[in-house]
Amino acid sequence: MSPVRIGSFAEFEQYNGQELGSSDYFKITQEQINQFAVATLDHQWIHTDPDRAKVEGAFGNTIAHGYLTLSIVPYLWEQIVDVRNLKMMINYGIESLRFANPVLVDSEVRLVAKLHAIANLRGTVKAEVEVKLEIKDQKKPAFTGILIFLYHFHS
Repeated sequence: MSPVRIGSFAEFEQYNGQELGSSDYFKITQEQINQFAVATLDHQWIHTDPDRAKVEGAFGNTIAHGYLTLSIVPYLWEQIVDVRNLKMMINYGIESLRFANPVLVDSEVRLVAKLHAIANLRGTVKAEVEVKLEIKDQKKPAFTGILIFLYHFHS
């Protein structure tokens, strides 16, 4: 499915309260988990030690850092919405974020997004997007929350 194309507040506003779509599935590998651990200095064994995680861990394998799953949102979001005519976009906040289910290594995840609310604040578009990171073949998502973006469109 092609991304929804947005080029203005008016185009964005027409999706208010509607699902915008979902991304392709994306596989979380041990290499990605290890690189994230290096970048964030979070080397907790439940993420980085497959042998120990299999024996001592509650999940039978290593799991992705919760913040790793959150950090792939921009990549997945671009598959859902193609924002054009843009001067700048700012990540403004996250509300009601809940990590509901661990993402085991080699799992595939995808982002599902719904436009929760939108406002034009004197030329700055504030978009509140309800998101869910689904795990392939799992009923419970990895996380849910509301991401807030500020979009500055060209005139």
